[in-house]
Amino acid sequence: MSDAVKRRYDASRRRAGARRTREQVLRAARALFVQRGYAETTVAALAAGAGVSAETVYATFGSKAAVLKALFDVTVVGDDEPVALPDRKVIQDIRDEPDASVALQRYAAFVAEVNPRLAPIQLLIESAAGGDPAIAALAADVAQQRLHGMGLLAAKLADQGALATGVSANEARDVLWTTNSAQVFDLLVRQRSWSLTRYERWLARTWAALLLGD
Repeated sequence: MSDAVKRRYDASRRRAGARRTREQVLRAARALFVQRGYAETTVAALAAGAGVSAETVYATFGSKAAVLKALFDVTVVGDDEPVALPDRKVIQDIRDEPDASVALQRYAAFVAEVNPRLAPIQLLIESAAGGDPAIAALAADVAQQRLHGMGLLAAKLADQGALATGVSANEARDVLWTTNSAQVFDLLVRQRSWSLTRYERWLARTWAALLLGD
């Protein structure tokens, strides 16, 4: 085996090992953060849960706050692939859908698919924001990302002439932002035991009733 081939092989093994370590830490983080809370979960506990050293956690992520940020990012899209949410096919299909009602139905289906895994992490971030400036900044960034995304969807509806008379793009953005929140999901699905199918249909019907014209 040539030296060049050996180097490529070694680099490939290192990347694969680093990715496995990252996945192990994030898996442990999700379980421990949700069970114990952010403040009560130490880096040592994350390391033990992942089967690595605390030094490895720091070398991989840099800080406990960065672990939570990475966990949020992975949870939004469902994997650790380097493809941003706006570039995912599910979002592109919603963006390209010419029928506003169908676009909102598709978005409701997406929200119902994502929120069971995402809502607990969003609520965790918000609950931890008061005790850690880094998490407070993360919470603000998450809220802004959500608002921006809903602004894009509302602008699409406005550009299509689909919004009801008197409903501005800003109002549509705020309605979408509020109704798809982790808090509303938690109230309806976890506390009131709604099925995901009922939740999805409620979102689609609510958006159609509040936002769309005849």
